[in-house]
Amino acid sequence: METSMVDRERVGRVNKVGYGRRDIGKKKKQLPRRVRRPELSVSNTLRQLFHSCTETFKGPDTVPSPQDVQRLRHILDNMKPEDVGLSKDLQFFKPGNRNEKQRVTYTTVFKCDNFSLCIFFIPEGGIIPLHNHPGMTVFSKLLIGLMHIKSYDWVEPEVSKDNLLQQPSQLRLAKLKANTMYTTSCDTSVLYPTTGGNIHEFTAITPCAVFDVIGPPYSKEDDRDCSYYKDHPCTSSPKERIGEVKEENDKDSYAWLEEIEMPENSEMDGIEYLGPSPF
Repeated sequence: METSMVDRERVGRVNKVGYGRRDIGKKKKQLPRRVRRPELSVSNTLRQLFHSCTETFKGPDTVPSPQDVQRLRHILDNMKPEDVGLSKDLQFFKPGNRNEKQRVTYTTVFKCDNFSLCIFFIPEGGIIPLHNHPGMTVFSKLLIGLMHIKSYDWVEPEVSKDNLLQQPSQLRLAKLKANTMYTTSCDTSVLYPTTGGNIHEFTAITPCAVFDVIGPPYSKEDDRDCSYYKDHPCTSSPKERIGEVKEENDKDSYAWLEEIEMPENSEMDGIEYLGPSPF
């Protein structure tokens, strides 16, 4: 797929994940040259992943069983850039190849009503801002690069600053689940509809390629639209004021999350996938 990352003229239209579609203008992006894939190119790993996803995701309410999670994670943990036609030697992935105007790019390997397979290309210093995955289970495998991930889960029962401090507020309390660096040797991360860090943010320390399995995909028609958030530090532990909410240790970190409009830097360019076939 050296491949899909550059074919600007064949794209036509671009699909911002979960937010409808928009036309791409004629301005060119600094993206690596593509190499046309052989018509019968097949990746055994990708094909295995595709069939496992087909067996796992049966509908919009599907939450994979622990056995299915283990199976999918095992496949993804062993996935290599070559399985989707990528090479870390591409100019895009060279550290220091920073372009402030370059946006996050994505390509859809496969998509159906039950799940989607996507690759996100994040330039050095690029960010996929804090956002949620309503009703979804998401597997993320870093194929190339060094990336920082920060993620949160809502504190339940719902706690807002309004009912803690008796002042008007649109903030809602969330617990920090991850705030760490990821390398390609790290295990696949998994988030669930209400746990595992459903609200997360990616920051590329070096240029990155991230493979995502999303089940089910974003869908406005099915009330699975994406929301964006800004996190505000929670300066004191709210545990004693939350009532039924109990935590096991005093080192738990919290933040107030404020829902915001889609940030300007969240727009993505979509490109055609030309890598190995998943089936």
